Amino acid sequence: MRHGFPFLRAGMTVGLLGGSFDPAHQGHVQISRAALTQFGLDRGWWLVSPGNPLKAHQPAPLEQRMQAARRVMQHPRIHISDAEAQLGTRYTAQTLRHLRRRYPGVRFVWLMGADNLAQFHRWKDWRQILDTVPVGVLARPGDRISARLSPAARIYAPYRLKEAESQLLAQARTPAWCFINVPMVAASSSAIRARGAWSAS
Repeated sequence: MRHGFPFLRAGMTVGLLGGSFDPAHQGHVQISRAALTQFGLDRGWWLVSPGNPLKAHQPAPLEQRMQAARRVMQHPRIHISDAEAQLGTRYTAQTLRHLRRRYPGVRFVWLMGADNLAQFHRWKDWRQILDTVPVGVLARPGDRISARLSPAARIYAPYRLKEAESQLLAQARTPAWCFINVPMVAASSSAIRARGAWSAS
């Protein structure tokens, strides 16, 4: 069954939340729902990656993670996608290039938790991501200060939108990014794996 590429109309705004989702949890759900509202997005996608180059452990099989993600995230405007596996891309910048070519006229916004912003400068071609796609950053427990002091946040400080301007992010000229505070759920994939709850599910 193919889950990668649903129909999108030109002019739509689509938020992309990438990750291994090993496993998906309520923290992912919370920031995805918040992103739809706070950034005024038409759609949201979870890009369930085959693997994460920055993580040492091997994730659970992709289809297992896809099925778990669909159980956790049930929303008519949020799509669970295996686009990276279908495209054969390993890095976010590659995936974004492919999606922008595939969907001309669609405005993509890259979404991430604050924990990812804190180490975003380690991502391959991270400047290219910020230079070409608006980025929405959502608060996660314990990571607000480290995210705001991160190299990416400091270097791109002139291009940060105020939280009150978050509805403008999807249409903003790049580079553009916005950090928003949302009600937080203290859940993490690593903690779920550590207590053995993932294998049991």
